[in-house]
Amino acid sequence: MKIRKGDTVKVISGNDRGKIGKVLKTFPEAKRVIVEGVNLVKRHTRPSQKNRKGGIVEKEDGVNVSNVMLFDTRTNIPTRVGFRKLNDGTKVRINKKSGEIIE
Repeated sequence: MKIRKGDTVKVISGNDRGKIGKVLKTFPEAKRVIVEGVNLVKRHTRPSQKNRKGGIVEKEDGVNVSNVMLFDTRTNIPTRVGFRKLNDGTKVRINKKSGEIIE
């Protein structure tokens, strides 16, 4: 999967199209990611030791990885991700538009 935890992404389709957020968690087998502040759902919870009050809690739900695109913070535009092998044999992600290595 080309998107990793900690990447800044832009939602390119769906109800939250245009929103930008940080990837909190990835699920490669399901091809889904959880993005901060995107696809919020309301969950009714019972009072427990963790959550003494209970009530309605808003949290992020998964988004299909095909609906997000890596957002380049230097140029402020979304970009595609590619892979390249360096001379020492390590595989790195690259920005398709500029050719720069993504750390």
